[in-house]
Amino acid sequence: MREIEKLDKGLEYYFLDSEVVERKATAAKLCQEFNRIPATEPEKQISMIKEILGSYGKNISVQAPFNCDNGKNIHVGDDFLSNYNLTILDIAPVRIGNNVMIGPNVDIYTVNHPMTAEGRRNYLAQGFPVTIGNDVWIGGKVSIMPGVTIGNNVVVAAGSVVTKNVPDNSLIGGVPAKIIKHLSE
Repeated sequence: MREIEKLDKGLEYYFLDSEVVERKATAAKLCQEFNRIPATEPEKQISMIKEILGSYGKNISVQAPFNCDNGKNIHVGDDFLSNYNLTILDIAPVRIGNNVMIGPNVDIYTVNHPMTAEGRRNYLAQGFPVTIGNDVWIGGKVSIMPGVTIGNNVVVAAGSVVTKNVPDNSLIGGVPAKIIKHLSE
């Protein structure tokens, strides 16, 4: 099995493989093009981000700079808004629901590396999907780790590191993020 096939199946793969590197380089090139579009040309920005993403709903707004590893693994719903400096390492799928707002300097990771020194020396990685529900607000400087699912009607406080799944109707915060209180629907 080719390394890119392993990556796509969620298996451990060699991340320096030429096909894997080419996919990332293509995404990086598209992101560079997006990031060079002046903010005074929002129609061009929207057109370019739609070229990068795997799927999207209506009314999307992504502020530059934006960076990703693939792009085609990112799926956003209706009324999606992200502020400046969003990075999505989308080796595995990232599914984002409707009515989601993301603050500045947010990182969403789907890729992880082995806990063994040998595995890291062999340049191995593995992807784990991230899912973000509907009606979610993610504050600035939040990091979302591989494999996390965030439920519906969730607020993630600025500076949080989300390492575990988050139930619906929650305000979470901290490092690692914990439930601060339950929200009404």
